[in-house]
Amino acid sequence: MTAEPEPGAGPTEWGSAVGVGPWAGPWPEDPRYDPELLAAGDRRNVADRYRYWSVEAIVADLDTRRHPFHVAIENFGHDLNIGTVVRTANAFLAAEVHVVGRRRWNRRGAMVTDRYQHLRHHPDVASLAGFAAAAGLPVVAVDTGPGAVPLETAVLPERCVLLFGAEGPGLTPEARAAAAVTVSIAQFGSTRSINAGVAAGIAMHAWVRQHADRGGRPVTQDSGGSGSTPRARNASSTAVQTVRTTSTRAHRLSSPATRCHGPAGWSVRSSISSTADS
Repeated sequence: MTAEPEPGAGPTEWGSAVGVGPWAGPWPEDPRYDPELLAAGDRRNVADRYRYWSVEAIVADLDTRRHPFHVAIENFGHDLNIGTVVRTANAFLAAEVHVVGRRRWNRRGAMVTDRYQHLRHHPDVASLAGFAAAAGLPVVAVDTGPGAVPLETAVLPERCVLLFGAEGPGLTPEARAAAAVTVSIAQFGSTRSINAGVAAGIAMHAWVRQHADRGGRPVTQDSGGSGSTPRARNASSTAVQTVRTTSTRAHRLSSPATRCHGPAGWSVRSSISSTADS
């Protein structure tokens, strides 16, 4: 039979075994179960609660509790990181992944998770920006650049689009022009940037830490709220925003808090270092 999480367990505290054999005993009549999996076993990389379920049933269940953040990545060079971004978006239960530019992308890195994740294609940044504006979703992108607000202390909108540039060149000029604010990921080594797939995972997890219900466990943030479902700040704004990765020798997260405003009044509470390189 399918394994259920222990009472009070967190969202990733499931059994250690990966995969199960054929169903033992009479088959369940629940339509969510796939007869082929019941007969042959289920070796897919899915959470225990979805053992023996059909793909359609899993997607339908995920749709009842998806998080309100979207993920977008530019695809103008057949970026191999898109598969990684899709897999991570599935793990953090993003509402949708948007591929901007080329429609085709290498799905190997997704490890079949694209079957469970909603995907949408946009031919250009203008199309993505139009979608975000119509849906009332602020866009938060990731790239290098000056004037960035530290992601570590930023309060992200609960409903938003996290936008990432392609590996190497980062965001295109069009994406930069559409952005209202930049948020950086602190770096302390010699490299100028980090892998796009890694940056996407860091930014998505920052959103999860602020807004996701992690099994009823306490969540705190600097916005003054506490509990399992923190409030978003100005989440209904339609301003286009950006998250950027940046490398700086003096990126100090303990500096005084600063508030940055986008053109539509969306704000990010953050700490910005003013220490110059020596």
